[in-house]
This record gives sequence, C-alpha cells and structure tokens, in this order.
Amino acid sequence: HASSNALQQSPNNNNQINNNNNNNNQINNNNNNNNQINNNNNNNNQINNNNNNNNQINNNNNNNNQINNNNNNNQMNYNNTSTIFPYFDFNVPRNITTAVGQSAFLHCRVDQLGDKAVSWIRKRDLHILTAGVLTYTSDQRFQVIRPDRSENWTLLIKFPQERDSGIYECQVNTEPKMSLAFRLHVIEPKARILGASDMHVKVDSSITLICEISQGPHSLGTVLWYKGVHPITSSPPRVTVDAEWSENLSSRLRISHLIAEDTGNYTCVPTTRVQQSDSVYIHVVVNGEHPAAMQHGNRCTAVSKISLLTIVSSLCVYYYLNTMFHIR
Repeated sequence: HASSNALQQSPNNNNQINNNNNNNNQINNNNNNNNQINNNNNNNNQINNNNNNNNQINNNNNNNNQINNNNNNNQMNYNNTSTIFPYFDFNVPRNITTAVGQSAFLHCRVDQLGDKAVSWIRKRDLHILTAGVLTYTSDQRFQVIRPDRSENWTLLIKFPQERDSGIYECQVNTEPKMSLAFRLHVIEPKARILGASDMHVKVDSSITLICEISQGPHSLGTVLWYKGVHPITSSPPRVTVDAEWSENLSSRLRISHLIAEDTGNYTCVPTTRVQQSDSVYIHVVVNGEHPAAMQHGNRCTAVSKISLLTIVSSLCVYYYLNTMFHIR
C-alpha cells in the first residue's frame, strides 16, 4: 500500500511539475508578449521619433524656403525699384547764353522716368513754369517741348529779355525731389563801327570798315553789312567781308578802287539784334571837289525807317530757320 501510495503521489507530483512548467511557459509567454509590446512600443517610439525628425526637417525646409522666398521677393522689389528710378543725363549744356530776342533752349534729359513728372521752375521767384507738357504761367513765351516718348524735356523761351537771365531748375517729383540747375544769360549785342562818323576818301583809293560786337559769344550770330537798303556780299577782289573772333566779334568790310557810286550810308547789323546796328557815311571825293562842302553833319547811328524795315524782313527768315534748327 505504501508503494501504491507512492506511485499515486508520483503522478500527482508529475502533474504538479507539469503545472509548474505550464505556469513557467505562461510566464515566459507573458514575458515574450511584454517584450513584444515593448518592442512594438519602441518601434512606435522610433517611428514617432523619425516622424518628428522628418517633421522637424520639413519645418526647417519650409522655413528655409520661406526665407528664400522672402529674399527673392526682396531682391525682386529692389530690382524693380532700382530699374525705374529716374536719373538726369548730365551731358547737356547747362550754361546757356543767348541774345535778346533770340529763342533760348534749355535741354533737360531724364532717363527711366517711369510714372514721374518733370517740371520747370524759375529759381528767383520759385514760379512753376511748366509741369509735364502743360504751361503754368500766363507768360506765353515759355513752353516745354517734348517729342513723342522722348527723354528730352526742353524749356523754350521765346523772345527772351535781359530780365530773363538767371537760374532755371528741371525737377522730377521723386521723394526726395530731384533737380538739375541751368543758368541762362541773356545779353544784348551792340554793334559799333570804329572810326569817324563821316569819312571822305579819294576815288580809286581803298577803305576798311571795322564793326565790333561788344557783347556775347561768337556762336550767337554774325554781322551783316548794308549799303543803304542793299546787303553787301563779298565780291573779290574789290569787295571783301570777313569776320574774326578774339575778345569780341569783329567784322571787316574792305572796298578797294573806290568809285563815285560807292558814296553812301554803310550799316553794320548784328544778326541777333537789328535795333543795335551802327552806321557810317562814306563820301568818295572826285577830283576837284572840296571836302568841306560835303559834310553831312552828325554821325548816323541808325538807318532810315525804310532801311530798317528791309533789314528786319531779311532777318525774319534767319530767326525762323534758327528756331526750327534748335527744335529739331
């Protein structure tokens, strides 16, 4: 019986062992499951970390792209601004001299004007003369000339007087305002024939008349000579007319082998100012005549009305052609 009990207990013990083994297996399985869960969690964490890293990278990339876009936009804005910003062309005459009555042209060239406007200002009284192509003064002698889509904004002053001398500004309405100054000199050339007012010369001799223009540069024009109302031109070798420039403009009229028909009134006329002409009377003395009996009184300082009218008419064409040349 004792043996039988022992045998019965052995199966029980074996069952106990099996149960223990099963429990161990269960524990192992649980551990494995836990490990699996941990591994999964780790993997998930790893994935999350990777995702976070990727998101961080994407965010950084987006930020960089945003910065690049901002930089590009700033560059574009800068480029656009610098492209349309106006500037003056300084290669134009800014010290202009003209004669009284001779049209003055002040040339202002503005490149890349864009939507800005050009104005002309008289500096001494800050008077707006023109804005764009419109005239803002009651003085109709002032006008702006701008050929179609041109960069040139030319201020034309017709029939200028000495009082028009001074500073004129070409302005562009930028912020701050741009301006370029021009100085205008309006002078009144005066002709003067050197020597006596009345001259008596012998027939077949020679005479030289010298006329000086005391004011203004040579570029303002030249001198015309008249005998009575008839213009004198060079017809060498007997009659020659020439001009030279030193401090003043000087014109010389030389007549050789004088004849009685050369007697008359000789007038020197600046092409820019008829009223400032000067005259002298020449009498050719024929053999046997007495010079004292042929005095003609005081020196002539102006031509007759008929002569002046003829001279004015002949110079109208000159003024017209001169004005048209400057406008072009």
